[in-house]
Amino acid sequence: MSRAAPIHSWPGSYYLTSDKRWENGTLSLSRTALRFVSKQTKETLAHFHLSRITEIKMESSSFIFSTLTVLEEGNVKHWFGSLKPNRVVVYNVMEHFWRERLLSPTGSEARGGTPGSEPSKGQELINLVAGAQRRLEDTGRVLSYQGEQFDNMMQGLEKMDSDLGVADKLLSELESPSWWPFSKLPWKIQQEAKAEDAARAAAASKASARSKVIASIPAVVSKEGDCDLKPGCLLVLPSSLEVRDAACLLLHRFERGEVDEIRVHSPYEITVGQRFIGRPDVRCRLLSAKMPEALAVLEMQYKKKVEFAAEYAAFRATPASSPCDVHDGLLHGCQETEVPMEIPAGELSQLQVHVLQPAVSQAEAQELKQMLLQLKSLALEAETELEQQDETLNVLTNSADQASMTIGKHTCRMKRLM
Repeated sequence: MSRAAPIHSWPGSYYLTSDKRWENGTLSLSRTALRFVSKQTKETLAHFHLSRITEIKMESSSFIFSTLTVLEEGNVKHWFGSLKPNRVVVYNVMEHFWRERLLSPTGSEARGGTPGSEPSKGQELINLVAGAQRRLEDTGRVLSYQGEQFDNMMQGLEKMDSDLGVADKLLSELESPSWWPFSKLPWKIQQEAKAEDAARAAAASKASARSKVIASIPAVVSKEGDCDLKPGCLLVLPSSLEVRDAACLLLHRFERGEVDEIRVHSPYEITVGQRFIGRPDVRCRLLSAKMPEALAVLEMQYKKKVEFAAEYAAFRATPASSPCDVHDGLLHGCQETEVPMEIPAGELSQLQVHVLQPAVSQAEAQELKQMLLQLKSLALEAETELEQQDETLNVLTNSADQASMTIGKHTCRMKRLM
């Protein structure tokens, strides 16, 4: 049976109700399930889907201390103890992925299926297109921010052109003075006041653009040297990355130019690092069920600083979903079905209906059509924005060249005056 690569694993023990004893082993969390494997026999003692969990609690009693309990459908209770580094960390991670699994629109409950059932081919296509749509929307936000930066640059060049005009008038007065200037000229005072107002407006616009949130995801976070993973969130802004706690209080802000590395351990876990000279580096570890949504933006903004760790290869080799990855007893569902040579009377029509049943239903096909039309619209808008930015970039290039020539001429005139 093919098994999905674990997102996280913890050493611990599991209580065997039938034998009334504890068994040492490893508790691992995958994208969709929890599994406990015995350390001695390598046997899977517990394996159940996240959607079957009804409650996760930290319990203590006079008989069992510092345990983590998971209540499964059917009132089946699983006890886990001696978890390392501690049960609070394990609880935070498990509770995060379980809650996100329940709230996810692609979960089995949202599909109307039974808990643990695999999605249909049509639903898998819809999920893929929905993911592509989210990526394109994130790209559109980045393009919008880039367009705002171009506008700010245009404003800066216009201010520079205005200042160069003032310099030209001053140089003209100095080259052929009609009277001795004992004080500032009135028109110069007005020009400087207008320039200061324009600079303040540009700074306010730039600050507003820098504070826009491109992506925000819930996460379980910890800082370097702190083994505790606590609930929080990650905010991706055009100018920085912000790590906040559950109360939305800022834990650390990584300015875009100060991020030295983003190490990707798995599609759900990353480490953001910032190096310093003369004091300890700052590293934040983030684990989130929605990390793939943020990774698409991070790879675009921090392309040269994103590094994939060696353990990430296990997730690349593991398919996102496999019809063979449910239970050992369902392996025959992955084998090709052969049609018998002789079919009893009255069963031919049922067999034809089963074989000819489409992989994508009419409703799913209609939903796919609508989503593809939305993707086309988003792509056209992105293309229009890129064309406008290309024209703006040409104007910026020409204006910068003209400003450089003007500065060179003014420099020569000032040298002649000295």
